[in-house]
Amino acid sequence: MGSRSSWWSLKQGFPERRVVARISRLFIANRGEIAVRIIKACRALGIEAVLAVSEADRESMAARMADRVVCIGPARAQESYLRISTIVCAAKGTGSQAIHPGYGFLAEHPDLPKICDEQGLLFVGPPEHCIREMGNKLLARKMVRSYGIPVIPGSEKVRNIREAEHRAREIGFPVILKAAAGGGGRGIKIVSEPSQLSTVFETAGAEARTAFGNEVLYLEKYIPHARHIEVQVLGDAQGNVIHLGERDCSLQRRYQKVIEEAPAPSLPDALRQQIRAAGVTIARNIGYRSAGTVEFIFDKETQKFYFLEMNTRVQVEHPVTEMVSGVDIVREQIRIAAGEPLSFSQSMVTLTGHAIECRVTAEAPERDFAPSPGKLREWVTPDGPGIRVDTHCYAGYFVPPYYDSLIAKVITHGKDRATAIDRMKYALEHFVIRGIDTVIPFLLFVLNRDEYRKGDVHTKWLEEVLEDYQKK
Repeated sequence: MGSRSSWWSLKQGFPERRVVARISRLFIANRGEIAVRIIKACRALGIEAVLAVSEADRESMAARMADRVVCIGPARAQESYLRISTIVCAAKGTGSQAIHPGYGFLAEHPDLPKICDEQGLLFVGPPEHCIREMGNKLLARKMVRSYGIPVIPGSEKVRNIREAEHRAREIGFPVILKAAAGGGGRGIKIVSEPSQLSTVFETAGAEARTAFGNEVLYLEKYIPHARHIEVQVLGDAQGNVIHLGERDCSLQRRYQKVIEEAPAPSLPDALRQQIRAAGVTIARNIGYRSAGTVEFIFDKETQKFYFLEMNTRVQVEHPVTEMVSGVDIVREQIRIAAGEPLSFSQSMVTLTGHAIECRVTAEAPERDFAPSPGKLREWVTPDGPGIRVDTHCYAGYFVPPYYDSLIAKVITHGKDRATAIDRMKYALEHFVIRGIDTVIPFLLFVLNRDEYRKGDVHTKWLEEVLEDYQKK
C-alpha cells in the first residue's frame, strides 16, 4: 500500500482506537502479501508483530518489516506453515498473546483455535465450532436451510454410485459433485449427463480423499449462468453482527477468483438487500465472531440466489470492501479477537463508489498459466488517485516456487464502476515487472471486453474469454 496507506482515513467517523488492551504482541502464521497486510494493521494498533517464516521466506518483505522473525521450518508448507504444534510453540515462546492465521494454510483448520484456547492464546478468527460447522458443507447446508435461507437444490451425502445416480436423476442434470470437506474451489466436478457420472464419481472421491482426508461427496444442481456474490460480515463477542456490503467474484478460472469488485453490479436493490440480510442472518445464528464471508450463487435466469458456503477467515479480496466502506477489516479482526466490540454499528456504514481488485500472479496465461517463479529484475508499482497495491514483492526479490503464485493485488476505487475500470487499466499498464511472466496481459484483455464493461458475465465467462486470448 505504501503511500496509499491512508485509504482507511476513517472517513465515516468511526472512533480511532490504536491500542488493544489484551494484545501487545501478535504472532503472524502466514506469508506473502497477507503477512504484510497484517503487519501494517498491527502498526496502526500499536502492536508488536512477530512473523513466522519458512527458510524460503527469510528475505521476504514481511520479514524485513516485522518486529521479530522466527523460522519455523523448511520451505515445504507441510514442514512449516501447516504445522500447528510448531506455530503454537513459537507463538508462546515469543511471548505473543495471539495468533493471526491470515488466509489459506491453517486459517480454516478448527484445531488451531482449539489448541490456542487450550494454551491461553487468542485466535484472530472465529470460534472453533464456526469453522467446523461451516467447513462441513453438508452440515452447513442443513443449518442454513433451517434459518430460512435458500440453498441450492441438492442431496445429502451419496455413499456409492447407485445413490449418486438416483439423486442426480431427481435433481436433474447437469449436476455438480462436491467434496463435503472441500473448499477453495477444490473437490468440484461438473457432470453434464448420466453417462459421465460413474467415472467422475470415482475420480472425485479419490481427489477428495487426497486433498481433505475425507472422500464423502454430495450433489448440487449446476446453474450454468450464475454469478458468485459474497457478503462481508463482521461479528463481535457482544453479539453484534453487521455487513459491509457485497462483492461480485464471478470472474474465475477453475473455481479460483481472478477479478473481484464491490458492490456487485446490476443487482436490483431489493435483491441486494435480501442477500446482505441473509449473510447477517447466517453469521448471527452460528454465533460468529471475527471477519467472515458468506457466499451465494445468483441465478441470472431465474433472478434467485442460493447459499453456497461460508469462508471463516479474511478473504483475499477484502480490499475492495475496505475501499468502498472505509473500514480496516484486519484491524477490526484483531480488536474483536481481543474481546472489544465493533468500532461502529450498521447504521454508521456507508458504501461509497466502486472498487475492483485484480490478482496479479506469477503465471504465463499463454502457456496454460504455467507457474513462473524467479528473480524480479525490475518492480515498479503504479501510483495515482484511487490506486492501491497490496504486495510482498520488491526489485531483487526471488519469487519462490513453493507457494501460491499471487505476487500482488491491484485495487482501484472510483466514483462509479466505469472510473474504477479505467483506473485499473491505467494501473496495470503502468505496473512494471521484469524477470518473470505475469497475468497482466490477460487481465487487460479481459478489462477491454465489452461484456465485462457492461457487467454481463457469469462464473464460466472468464474461461470462455481465455480461449479467445490464447487464439490471438
